[in-house]
Amino acid sequence: MTSACTHIIDDDDAIRDALQWLFKTRGVACRAWPGGEAFVDAWRPDWRGCIVLDIRMAGMSGLECFDTLLARGCTLPVIFITGHGDVPMAVAALKKGAFHFIEKPFNDHDLVDLVEKALATDAERQRAAAGRETIEARLATLTGREREVMNLILEGKYNKVIADELSISMRTVEAHRSRIFDKMAVRSAVELAQQLTLLRG
Repeated sequence: MTSACTHIIDDDDAIRDALQWLFKTRGVACRAWPGGEAFVDAWRPDWRGCIVLDIRMAGMSGLECFDTLLARGCTLPVIFITGHGDVPMAVAALKKGAFHFIEKPFNDHDLVDLVEKALATDAERQRAAAGRETIEARLATLTGREREVMNLILEGKYNKVIADELSISMRTVEAHRSRIFDKMAVRSAVELAQQLTLLRG
């Protein structure tokens, strides 16, 4: 996985330089791009961090860039830089999943604070995704019968009821339950339910 980076996408050289200087003085790793096309062409799914994106640019607009990235499955939080007249567009972008927008002229500290929140959000998403992958890998180790028993455990059924429903002995149910808990790395049915809730979430 790549290290987190704040990607500045703006067709104004002066703004790109100013933002790079600002972020570097606050210890925020960053990279600047002269337009949406350049970023979209270079973007890779394993990139981590966030995007600071000017909403109005020559060529591909910020909104077009955002839509293209969404279509490609990019989940990096996007902060739009907008002029006063662009606020309705920015609000529309928020409804599509943009992280936030900041209006020109903006306070430098406000922008850096937003970027730090976006970076934290991306990091949390990655942790959650890694957690889901771990749970999926554990589920894949269960046999068909263990899945049947697990589903009945999650319904809150007692071992005796499970044994009757599956026409197996209580001892066999207990053995399955023990293996399920071991494979899923849980100590109780409650923990098992919490894991699967995280997976669905």
